[in-house]
Amino acid sequence: MKNIFISGATGFIGQRFVKAVDANIRLISRRNQPGYETIVCNLQSEAIPNDALNGIDTVFHLAGYAHDLDDAASQELYQRINVDATIRLAEIAVKSNVKRFIFLSSVKAGGSPPLGICASEEDQSDPKGFYGKTKREAELKLLKIGKEFGLHVSIIRSSLVYGPNVKGNLKEMLSGINKGWFPPLPDTRNKKSMIHVDDLVRAILFVASDNRTNGEIFIATDGIPHSSREIYNVMCTLLNKRIPKWSVPKILFDIASFVSPYLRYKLIKLLGDECYCSSKLALLGFRTKKILKDMNETSF
Repeated sequence: MKNIFISGATGFIGQRFVKAVDANIRLISRRNQPGYETIVCNLQSEAIPNDALNGIDTVFHLAGYAHDLDDAASQELYQRINVDATIRLAEIAVKSNVKRFIFLSSVKAGGSPPLGICASEEDQSDPKGFYGKTKREAELKLLKIGKEFGLHVSIIRSSLVYGPNVKGNLKEMLSGINKGWFPPLPDTRNKKSMIHVDDLVRAILFVASDNRTNGEIFIATDGIPHSSREIYNVMCTLLNKRIPKWSVPKILFDIASFVSPYLRYKLIKLLGDECYCSSKLALLGFRTKKILKDMNETSF
């Protein structure tokens, strides 16, 4: 890869990705990014310029919209960013003779894992929520474009990502433990798949460099399911806080879930199973380097 194009470069994953790449980089961003050639464009409201990919070899499309609410405004943004902008970029890639298009999707695009197992790429069901649905729609359309026009398309479905400056629910959990209001979780032996942001970056680059990945979807995890209590304990250790020997009984969480649909949704995400299998990527030779329990104070 000599000349690459990156969307989502200012995000949690994108920032780490930019630092890891050794190539001529062109970014697309709402604002000019000092030190990089930047296509200034707001994917929410502006069309990507036709010449955005001139001279580009590989596109890394990391940008996406994720939100816990499914209100009408959010639904429109899901469609506009996760689907419309993705397909627009792929169409420009075809016209610009781009060789490879790497799309960062999500395990949510595969639907809910079958009960009691860690889902593989073959365990496809209907995604729930607009985030998963729009990611799946983008996947299918990209694969069709790739097949029709000979564009190398590779898709990575990321599991829950952690690492320095993490955002979302993990950041909220870490902050809550640090401030003392997040309760000790019960050990429900649930299974959650995760991956360190640096390993996800390595997986993206690995997929981009292998011809066997053309037209394929790959799940990316660290290969070790983690329980919510394990994640809680690791965070306590990172914050130099004593790990409580007690926990809030699960029945209290069950009762709390009846308070509101949104609270129920949040508690299911917190204590439910979200387990996925990344053996397909491992069979190509990819190995992660970081494990949650071995992390230090720079891990989140």
